[in-house]
Amino acid sequence: MVANISYGTGIPTDTELRLSGDVSGGKRAVELGVSDAYNSIAFAAAGAKAIAVDPDVQRIAEMRSRAEAAEISVQCHAADLADLGEITSATIDIVLASHTIEKVDDLGRLLRQVHRILIPSMPFLISLTHPFSVVSKAAPYGTTARSISDWFTSLSRANFRVDQVRELGNAGPVPSTLILRARKEGS
Repeated sequence: MVANISYGTGIPTDTELRLSGDVSGGKRAVELGVSDAYNSIAFAAAGAKAIAVDPDVQRIAEMRSRAEAAEISVQCHAADLADLGEITSATIDIVLASHTIEKVDDLGRLLRQVHRILIPSMPFLISLTHPFSVVSKAAPYGTTARSISDWFTSLSRANFRVDQVRELGNAGPVPSTLILRARKEGS
C-alpha cells in the first residue's frame, strides 16, 4: 500500500505522486526529522514499521502522542538527524525527509548515515523548499540555500543516484517545492 505521506503544504501527497512505492507488509520506513505532517503515522497506517528520528524532544513527544491517539505504533528516537546508530545497517526500505534536512550543516555525514541504513536500491525521498523560490536581487541563486547542483553532487558523493525530480507548487513564477528521489547504490 502507498503511504499517504505529505511533501509539504499545497503539494500532492504520495497517493498521487507515487514516489514511495508499496510500504505495506512490515517494510521499515524512517522519517528523518518529524515533519509538520507527522509522516511516520502515514507510514504505519499503510502497514510499514515506522521509525521517527528528530533532535527535538518535543516533536518526538508529539509524535508519540499522535501515534498513540491513532492506535498506531511508531518507534521514536530523539537524536541528531545524522545519528542513526540505533538503526542496523541495510535494514531500511525507505527514508523520507520532508522539509527537515535542507539546513543541516554536515550534509555529507547525514547522507552517509542514510546510505548505511538503507537496503541497496531503496529510495531516499527528500522534499525541500525549491532553491529558486528564495532567489532575489539581494540573495542570488545558491547564496541562501543549497542549489540543485549542490544536492545532486552531495547525493552522488554519498553513492546515491537521483531517479526522480519533481518541481511543484506555486511561489509566484517559480515552483515552491523540490522533491528528489534518490536510490542507494552499492552496498
